[in-house]
Amino acid sequence: MAYILGIKINEIYIYPLGGISKFNMDLNISIKKELLILINGPLFQHIAYIFLLVLMPTKKELINTYHYSILMFNLLPIYPLDGGKLVKLILNKIISYKSSLKLIIYLSYLVTGLLLLTNKKNISLFIMISLLLILITKEKNKIEYIYNKYLLERYLNNYNFKSNKIINNINNLYRDKIHLIHTNNKYISEKEYLEKIYKNY
Repeated sequence: MAYILGIKINEIYIYPLGGISKFNMDLNISIKKELLILINGPLFQHIAYIFLLVLMPTKKELINTYHYSILMFNLLPIYPLDGGKLVKLILNKIISYKSSLKLIIYLSYLVTGLLLLTNKKNISLFIMISLLLILITKEKNKIEYIYNKYLLERYLNNYNFKSNKIINNINNLYRDKIHLIHTNNKYISEKEYLEKIYKNY
């Protein structure tokens, strides 16, 4: 799907129980396009699941266990799992981009905390949750970097978003919108505002 939408694929990692694709994708790509790419991960897993059932019908119970365990785990609202990415895209539609970055991190910590509290001495689950906490913390520490990259993309590229929004602060930019910034009792375009920030770099 990424290839069809013209997104450059940097790397594909194949693991025994799944894989990860790394894209050279703008943070300002349309929410609709990112959603299409995202949902194709679980969709392909389901296609692979059906394929394995046809190939190995005697292993149906084992295949079911692996498939649904991985699918349900991957769809948990924890970033950077697919479920967390999906929630972040929903948040992108209703709150500013930077706020969505922060909120998905808080939600991820909350869900992993609940998993830890309900874990009944399952060592494997404890290890997975611990690894997720490390990943979430790494994402938390990158929020400012990611937002600055998001702003720089908007400064360097001409995105043809159809929606407009008036904001009071550069930290309140939304995905898929062009902004007018109300500052010092006047309105200034987003591009002009960003030019003031980046012209000295």
